[in-house]
Amino acid sequence: MNYLLFVCVLFSSLSFIGYSISYFTSTHMKIEFERFKLKKLGIYVIFLQILGALGLLVGLLSTPIMLSSSGGLSLLMFLGLVTRIKSKDNLLATLPAIFFMFLNTVIFYLAIISWV
Repeated sequence: MNYLLFVCVLFSSLSFIGYSISYFTSTHMKIEFERFKLKKLGIYVIFLQILGALGLLVGLLSTPIMLSSSGGLSLLMFLGLVTRIKSKDNLLATLPAIFFMFLNTVIFYLAIISWV
């Protein structure tokens, strides 16, 4: 297995799991979803993030699962980026969405080239 792919998957999946846990332990996360006018979608977004994070870990054993998980998380972060831009957030607040969109796109790419 590609060492870079393994490290990227581990970092991304643990980050998304941590972020998801903070939704349930911090009022700040719920306030952010309200600010974005996405209060009703918050739990669904968190569910998709947990599913994606676990999928990345399982994807270490199954490339198709890795591809769908990394692709899904990239898409989710792209939508997060669009949401941050529409909310007129500053660059510092937007950087995590950009970083994780890029990271999961790299994971997607590395999974494809290691599969072929």
